[in-house]
Order: sequence, then structure tokens, then C-alpha cells
Amino acid sequence: MTRQLHVLAPGLLTTVQDRGRSGWRHLGVAHAGALDVDAARIANRLVGNDGDAAVLEFTLRGPTLRFDAPSRIAIVGASPIARFEGETVHAGRPVELPAGTLELGALRGGARAWLAIDGGIDVEPVLGSRSTDLRGGFGGLDGRALREGDVLPLGMGSARQLDRPQAPTWWIDPAHDTHLPIRYRPSAHPSASALARRSWTISASSNRQGLRLQGDALPAAGGDGVSEPVAPGTIQLPADGCPIVLLADAQTVGGYAKLGHVIAADLPRLAQCVPGQPLHFAPVDAATAHRLACAARARIARIGVMIDARLPAI
Repeated sequence: MTRQLHVLAPGLLTTVQDRGRSGWRHLGVAHAGALDVDAARIANRLVGNDGDAAVLEFTLRGPTLRFDAPSRIAIVGASPIARFEGETVHAGRPVELPAGTLELGALRGGARAWLAIDGGIDVEPVLGSRSTDLRGGFGGLDGRALREGDVLPLGMGSARQLDRPQAPTWWIDPAHDTHLPIRYRPSAHPSASALARRSWTISASSNRQGLRLQGDALPAAGGDGVSEPVAPGTIQLPADGCPIVLLADAQTVGGYAKLGHVIAADLPRLAQCVPGQPLHFAPVDAATAHRLACAARARIARIGVMIDARLPAI
């Protein structure tokens, strides 16, 4: 039987995302995808999906969803107040649900979380990805955030028929070290090193395209306005002297001066920055960036091994 997911309330910003859209940046197509690909991959692993299956990404406050058939879910990222038909549902573990309504409330400890459902969100791929490109207006469900009344198709599931939610006693906590500064590879711009000597605050105007920072403005001289390639993690310096850290929905080229690039290991942490939160930076060299990237990949691999060892016990 074809399963469907009904959106009773959309939350503040809920979109369909997967690993992102690769191989199209030379044509001006943004990467899109989950702002924390590792979290989405772990959520998928918890429900037995391929790591690139489409999930729901929600921001600050989650949606209310009605499942019309039994499903297995997992929530990874910031922890929401979650209830299924009035019963508390915990994050970081596989949860088997009967048909019914799941309410995902305000997030605690971060800005975003990812909901994986066994079988994945089965919307039509566009340019090889099911991710929503909000700026381009394509992918996901009609290229937009979810709305009340939307119906999402689900892939083939494997959940059992139960009378109430069922979950194991173990859980996975893939949280990052939030007390550490965001590490970056500085550019040759005169203000690149000064970025780390000042304190910044996340602006309320931040979005999936980029984190806008507020603070003591940096000298913006040195940019010639000539557009050049940018990518998620690029730190731009516009004329007002307040940096922008590009995220998954970033444009492919930009004319602002560049202060450097956030290292791969720290990109997932940017997804959890909330408006008003302080942010600090620390420069690192290429060798350190490579070492930290390898350590991050090894950590995700270890988490995957632990999940696989426990899933048969569900």
C-alpha cells in the first residue's frame, strides 16, 4: 500500500532535503541539501534507509504530521518537544509508530533537526536530488517550504503494525562541541585574521543561504567587485564590514571580498546557530583542517557501526 504523510501544520520552515545537488554548480545551480548532511545521514541510518534518502529538515519549530500507515522514524539534531497522540517521542533513536499524528514542537539546543522516515520522502528527483532549492524554486515539494494541507509520498516502509509507539532504550547523541570556535582557513584579505579577534552575533536575517553576523565591522577594503566562485563555508565580507558565512543554499559566484573558508569539520555546527547567539572564529592551517576532517569522518563511521550493531534488536 502506498503510504502518505499529511502536513497538518508546517512549522516555521520545513523542507524536503537530502545530501544535495552535486555536479551543477558550473551552471549556477546551488548545492542545497541538508545543512548538516551528517545528521541527516545518521537519521536515515537509524530507520534503515540509504544515507541519501530524503528527510524533512525543520527550523526552530517543527511540523505536525499525520501518518496514514505504520512508520519508523528518527529525529536527529536539536531536540524538539515531540509527541505522538499525546505520548512523548524521544530523539536520537528509531521509533516505530502506528498510524496517527506526530507533533514536533520548539527545538532545544539548536536551530534545526532532521526527521527520517523509513522508505524516505518519495518526491520526484530534480537534477539528481530530491532537495528543495528555495531560491531556485524547484526540488522537494514544488520548490518551497511545506504548507498546511500538503501530502508527501513515502517510499516502501518496513515498520510493524503496533498499537502504540515503540522504541529501544539505547540512543545516539551525535552532538558537536558547541563551546569551540568555528575554525577557518584565512584568505590573503587584510581583514582575514581580524575576523578571529572580534566577537560576532548571529543576525535574525540569517537563512539557508548564509549566516549574517553582527558586531564591530571589519574594514571592507580589498574587494574589487569581480565575481568569483564561492561555496558553502565561504566567509564573505560585504561593504558594511559584517561577514556572511555561506550555507547550503549559497549562490555559486559572488563579488564580495572573501575572508576565508570554514573547515569541513565545522560546517555542520553552523546549522545549529540561532539568532542572537555569539560566534567566535579561530584560524587553522591546511594540515589541521585535513586532520579534523578525517577525525569527523571517522566519528560518523563509528556512529554508523554502533547503529548497525543495535538495529537488529529493534
